[in-house]
Amino acid sequence: MVRGVYLHIPFCHQICNYCDFNKFFFHNQPVDEYIESIGKEMHLWEEQLNGSQIETIFIGGGTPTSLSESQLERLFTFIHQYIPMDGVIEFTSEANPDELTFEKMQLMRQFGVNRLSMGVQTFDQELLKVLGRTHSNEHVYEVIENAKKIDFPSISIDLMYGLPNQTMEQWQNSLQLANSLNIPHISAYSLLIEPKTIFYNLMSKGKLSLPGEDLEAKMYGYLLDEMTKQGYNQYEISNFAKEGKESNHNLIYWDNDEYIGLGAGAHGYANGIRYSNHGPLKKYMNMIEQNEKPIMLQKEVTSIEKMEEEMFLGLRKNAGVSIDRFNHRYSQSIQKVYGKEIEELKQKGFIIIENGHVKLTRRGRFVGNEVFQYFLQ
Repeated sequence: MVRGVYLHIPFCHQICNYCDFNKFFFHNQPVDEYIESIGKEMHLWEEQLNGSQIETIFIGGGTPTSLSESQLERLFTFIHQYIPMDGVIEFTSEANPDELTFEKMQLMRQFGVNRLSMGVQTFDQELLKVLGRTHSNEHVYEVIENAKKIDFPSISIDLMYGLPNQTMEQWQNSLQLANSLNIPHISAYSLLIEPKTIFYNLMSKGKLSLPGEDLEAKMYGYLLDEMTKQGYNQYEISNFAKEGKESNHNLIYWDNDEYIGLGAGAHGYANGIRYSNHGPLKKYMNMIEQNEKPIMLQKEVTSIEKMEEEMFLGLRKNAGVSIDRFNHRYSQSIQKVYGKEIEELKQKGFIIIENGHVKLTRRGRFVGNEVFQYFLQ
């Protein structure tokens, strides 16, 4: 059963040096036409949307806040037209701090957006330039102050560590500034160098100096300790929330449940099929004009793959994988399927079984990817 909807807005006024998401420089792009296409794509999914109990909507990018107020209003109008809103408990929009005006925030609240997710990445001005970010700390403070004035129920920021030439002191300062904002949710990710990014090209030429694994592990350790100290609950490897402020939409992914992905390059998981849409705007929009879903690739997930995903996605959560849910969902015992792997990982001190759940230990969180490999054929 589909529980969430993801909408992709692939436009940016500035392309960041680390980003590998499907995105296009805003200038001279058919933005208005694209929004009409997303509306038509929702129409193509209308039967499934109406037959589902949608709990979350997430607008990501790219940069949703690169849209003008009138473009945002058009997008929100389509959302309300095609997505049954009565069961929606969380409606998130990503935002860039230097693009999110007071007026855009008011518009979001008017249409039911109740969670902001802001890409801050770092509070170090020099590192922001290295990343290719255009905002300043003042933009962040102003947006958060305005969001509190408008009474946004939830605000989240993204941070990154393991950045080029980043020191431990810079990371500690960023985290302390983040904690001083008194917001309910913080995500913190280590930098991944992805192909087709500016950072990847620089690294290929030997022109990118990154902290080593040891320093990155120390940064992650500091993150875990500091967030606990500040009253945040770690509920997933990279995510921390005050009580009741977890990201419901992201929990759909980690619970291995289904969601519809809309927009150019979006991914979805519906009716037991994982799919991805065409990324190039022209191809995406042309298919929709022909009343076809703009799906480029789709694959029916086998029962073995579903069990693998249940393990490596579920283990990302601090709550871990529910043994009862696994046994019920796949009509076979987790011990029968993965008993050997679980025992080996327990011996290494990477996982424990507690309160009917298989979970990562603190030590296991530092080597999550290594642990996940055990459950992949």
